[in-house]
Amino acid sequence: MIYQPPLQPARLLKRYKRFLADIELADGSQMTLHCPNTGSMRNCAEPGSRVWFRDSQNPKRKYPCTWELVEAEGKYLASVNTARANDLVEEAIAHDRIAALKGYPLRRREVKYGAENSRIDLLLSQHPQGRADCYVEVKQVTLLQEGGVGRFPDAVTERGRKHLRELEQMVAQGYRAVLLFCVPHTGIESVEPADQIDPAYGQALRQAQQAGVELLAYQAEISPERIELVRQLPVRLD
Repeated sequence: MIYQPPLQPARLLKRYKRFLADIELADGSQMTLHCPNTGSMRNCAEPGSRVWFRDSQNPKRKYPCTWELVEAEGKYLASVNTARANDLVEEAIAHDRIAALKGYPLRRREVKYGAENSRIDLLLSQHPQGRADCYVEVKQVTLLQEGGVGRFPDAVTERGRKHLRELEQMVAQGYRAVLLFCVPHTGIESVEPADQIDPAYGQALRQAQQAGVELLAYQAEISPERIELVRQLPVRLD
């Protein structure tokens, strides 16, 4: 995925009200960006960090510029735009970069399913009629902790547990179900549940795997010019 229009650099002043961030440009002027991330953004929103943003060039938007990347810990690049995760995964599947999900030429987004009125991120099919074959739920991981470990979630998530329950039900009905951790962070080397943050989610994740839900993690290669999923990472539950 190539960033269009090209991203512009700045320095982060602060992130606040979840959806806003103030930045300083090279000429010393300041601007408020839209922050497309509802999570806590732990370790990815430190004041003074280098950031990159995209200008929508839409004068009708109150905040026409969107925060896309951050330099975490002064050396790693991470995408803070959670809306990119589904696009990255679908692109990787379309180009056969995810070995476990090859052979699904038909892909649909945000399809309603399940007993709890959910929408699946990607519904994959091998059949021209569009019959469901594989349900793929995507979660973005940017919380880097010691030893190159990326942990999910970065805040308590009842919604995340609901998605796991829905995937389990799809397996019980005879479908394939996959939870795919999209890792747009160049410092993360493996993925684990964040048991200290949300122990209930960690328990639910382990239960889902035992019930037959497949767990995958793929890391993105990132630059201010482009971003794409390229490398599988281990998911560790021990």
